[in-house]
Amino acid sequence: MKTTKIGSACKAALAVVITGGLFTGTAQAQLAGHNVVLVHGFQQEDLANPPANLQEVKDAGENYWRTFWLSRSEARIDWASDGRVEGGIAQQAYQQLRQISQQGLCNTYCIVVSHSTGDLVTRYLLENQARWLQSEGLQPLKILAAVDYSGAGGGTELANLAMSLAYNDSWYNWPLRAAVEAFTGIEPEPGKLGVVNDLQTNTARNLAIGPNSIPRLRFVAGGSSYGGITKPFIAGTDDGVVPTHSACGATTAEGIDSCSSSVSLAGKVTSQNGPDGLYYNHYPVLMNEGVTHSGVLGSESGNISVPVVNNTTLNGLRVDFASRTYNQRAWWQWWGSGDRYIEVPGSDQTDMSNLVYSTLNN
Repeated sequence: MKTTKIGSACKAALAVVITGGLFTGTAQAQLAGHNVVLVHGFQQEDLANPPANLQEVKDAGENYWRTFWLSRSEARIDWASDGRVEGGIAQQAYQQLRQISQQGLCNTYCIVVSHSTGDLVTRYLLENQARWLQSEGLQPLKILAAVDYSGAGGGTELANLAMSLAYNDSWYNWPLRAAVEAFTGIEPEPGKLGVVNDLQTNTARNLAIGPNSIPRLRFVAGGSSYGGITKPFIAGTDDGVVPTHSACGATTAEGIDSCSSSVSLAGKVTSQNGPDGLYYNHYPVLMNEGVTHSGVLGSESGNISVPVVNNTTLNGLRVDFASRTYNQRAWWQWWGSGDRYIEVPGSDQTDMSNLVYSTLNN
């Protein structure tokens, strides 16, 4: 037995459009009428082979987004993962912030799209960019909102383990070592882990944590990366790299199962171990149990997205995903109405980036 509830005729039509793959052709380089600035995530290749100059950093940054977002952006802030957020990364980012300001790309507000560690880098930039630019007589960037995929602003336990392994590798067993090396791409050594230092949960959660007026829209994955070898070492549910407590924007690093206390990552309406609280202006918008850490950027379909914060306007940006609730019985259930679920209809027919892009543009 299934019951269906659609928010409006417009939402139902949107779900059909998404399923039909409307944005398979040429796309605008804007989101909801605003220029997009991309901030990529951790690139393990930088630890094994540190980039020689900013051009190499920018080439890698361009390639990072090629699957979906590159053609839908007006600017990027690229950075090398062998640096630290408050050091080399900030210096590289500032060169690009200056150019964006001088070009006036955010004079009528931009939307930042970040992935993974780009969430932490974005948070640091949002806290400091106005002061940096004003000190040179430049116009601060006007940022409407940030769209954060698999955000690592709360750090990851894999970074904690990588740092411990770098300084004392005498007792670590091979599964843990394999998980850490899958994450970092190298055998951890002191002084060679770059931004992984900043991804330790305590370090990340003490970097640029002041509240600001820019809403952070969170899109959370729960799939398996690296063949699942990293999952046993991450607290709570995760996407193989980033724990749910970080991706949701939870105020503590304790392991949780969902961004909601009443809906699972798979959309089942039932009691969950959700966050005790969320950082100011952080809004978990969609969860997706099946998509992987990198798959959120447009490479994976076939996974159901689940709405959490929906039917609202954040700083002028309308968040209005189609939603459907239904009951479903397991194969062995011969009685009752089954379990209650909520989903974005048609979301398994597209990828998460396309779903977000098409919905926020509606």
